[in-house]
Amino acid sequence: MMSQTRTERSFTLSRVVPAPRNVVFTAWTEPEHLAWFYNPAMPTPSTPIQVDLRVGGVWRQQMVVDDDLQYPTGGVYLEVVPNERLVFRWGATGGWPELTGNREDEAPIVTVDLHDVAEGTRLALTVTFPDQLADDDVRNLIEGGTRDGWSATIARVAHSTAITTGLLRRPTRTHDGANSADHE
Repeated sequence: MMSQTRTERSFTLSRVVPAPRNVVFTAWTEPEHLAWFYNPAMPTPSTPIQVDLRVGGVWRQQMVVDDDLQYPTGGVYLEVVPNERLVFRWGATGGWPELTGNREDEAPIVTVDLHDVAEGTRLALTVTFPDQLADDDVRNLIEGGTRDGWSATIARVAHSTAITTGLLRRPTRTHDGANSADHE
């Protein structure tokens, strides 16, 4: 009798970003700061990034792999806790992963959790594949580059203009113990 091993249906990646949580959250949620999501080795699309930051709202941006392969990606927000957590069904209508009709329940769920650490913010990203996907499909997605793609993507978040411009600074303590950002 052969035993079958259960396919892992999720993975978690973690990075420390040298910025406070509110800045990292901004990097994930404001269109003008989301260009870090693009692969820098590929052309930057001219299609504007869209973000409707509310439960049920859509995030959408065009990805360019090469001259022949372009597609929208993004997600539908399932949970939004400012400066702490984002949960979205990953994909886009007419894109990858596909989010239409009967395919929506097959889309992976991505959870981004932000935690304070001495060096800035620990970003933990979890991708969970739904039970509706066959084990072989899940293995193919993970081994086919989903884990590596998300790993490369979140490694780029530190390059977001929200973090690099210095417009959003880490609050510092003043002599009276208050945050300097409280006085601006």
